[in-house]
Amino acid sequence: METAYTVVAAVWQVVLLMAPYLLLGFAVAGALSAVMTPERVSRHLGRRGVWQVVKASLLGVPLPLCSCGVLPLAFSLRRSGAGKGATVSFLASTPQTGVDSVMLTWSLLGPVFAVARVVTAFVSGVLAGVLTDRFCRDEDGRGDAQPGGCRGCQETARVANPGEAAGDVPVAPGWIRALRHGFVTLPRDMSRPLLLGVLVSGFVAALVPDSFFAGHMPPGMASYALALLVGVPLYVCSASSVPIAAGFIHMGVSPGAAMVFLVAGPATNAAAVMAMWRQIGRAGTVIYLAAITVSAFCAGAVLDLLFEGLRAGVPAVQAACEHANGHGGGSSFWPAAAAWLLVAMLAPGLWKRGGGVAAKATENTAPGR
Repeated sequence: METAYTVVAAVWQVVLLMAPYLLLGFAVAGALSAVMTPERVSRHLGRRGVWQVVKASLLGVPLPLCSCGVLPLAFSLRRSGAGKGATVSFLASTPQTGVDSVMLTWSLLGPVFAVARVVTAFVSGVLAGVLTDRFCRDEDGRGDAQPGGCRGCQETARVANPGEAAGDVPVAPGWIRALRHGFVTLPRDMSRPLLLGVLVSGFVAALVPDSFFAGHMPPGMASYALALLVGVPLYVCSASSVPIAAGFIHMGVSPGAAMVFLVAGPATNAAAVMAMWRQIGRAGTVIYLAAITVSAFCAGAVLDLLFEGLRAGVPAVQAACEHANGHGGGSSFWPAAAAWLLVAMLAPGLWKRGGGVAAKATENTAPGR
């Protein structure tokens, strides 16, 4: 009974840490969805060249889309005339971050990790796009993407093509779409993977001794390779990867290895790689994976070399230590209120299944997905 209470208390501590930041991220992501529609994105990615690649990476960094959710939008842009390099750049940068996941990273891992994620996502997108333009033939985009995966993929597919959302259902005002996307659609889409990540983090903080792997997984290529092998085949969205990475750091894994997981986990999964292989070809897919790997390893090495005391400053690890020492029991009103509000927003996504007529009509009015 005492163990169960310890786990529940540790999970609640993680929720308290992340709730205010994640709610702010939802609000900004909702506003962003009303501005950065697929139509506007497609107008900026229609030609070949380095500047198109840079723009694609910049556009992808703030968008809250997962590695399979980004596929229909990216391939729609490709069919609309976007260059192959710009498409690959968008595919690389978008799933690694989003306004919501950046805020969550700041809350659980601190500002250094948050900034490092943004920079790495942008650099990996530019690297993948430039190399694709340099070494891949840019034939016209063909075929339709039918990736499997999360519910967010299917919602994105319904609104990926310009004008598709404005057929039978009247388009709601922009502020209503922003609120619906930020505080209904986005929390519902990420509720299950985020809950899994929070539970893993809570169990690790409560049951695994601090620095459990210390001395067994020193910083370096071996730990980065292991983090890469764990992250590449799994499906984790950019938000749910954060509490899992915090759990790794609590166990004594180096911050650099955790950073590799934060890059590789959201940017890749088996379903997404298979869909990319079909749509952008073998060479483009290999370049994409190589760019993700190189960027992740470089980011991890920089964190481990330049920030030796980074692990001690990770908020989630500090909270776990305070909880273990008996000093983490209290919480002020506002973090607790934000935590309960976050739970209420995430709860419907735990049991609601997509596909209903009403749900489709609602989603079709949200051009940001």
